[in-house]
Amino acid sequence: MANYSLSKTVYNKREYQQVIDTSFTQFLPPTPPEEDTITVEQFFTYYTKIFYDIPPQGDTNSHYYLVKTSGEYIKNPNVNEDVQILLDEISSLRQQLLVSQQQLLSLQISSSSNI
Repeated sequence: MANYSLSKTVYNKREYQQVIDTSFTQFLPPTPPEEDTITVEQFFTYYTKIFYDIPPQGDTNSHYYLVKTSGEYIKNPNVNEDVQILLDEISSLRQQLLVSQQQLLSLQISSSSNI
């Protein structure tokens, strides 16, 4: 008669869920990975449907984000030109405001000295 040594490992409820795989993956056929892509046509269909649900401003998921990233992608020189035109106009208006404020201050000083 042969002698065999037997040993038994016991896990508590929490341990066995971490150690033992209780899923039945061997009996299922392998599933191909899901593709997480859509066609350009599908994108624009979705975009048209949710256009007004997209917030105008925001760092991500906004119309601003779409314009910014698309402009960077196509390296749109018109965006830079348009911005420069607006910056030049702001500079011109600031200069006009400064001149007007200096004239106003000059008038106030001259009127107070005439009193």
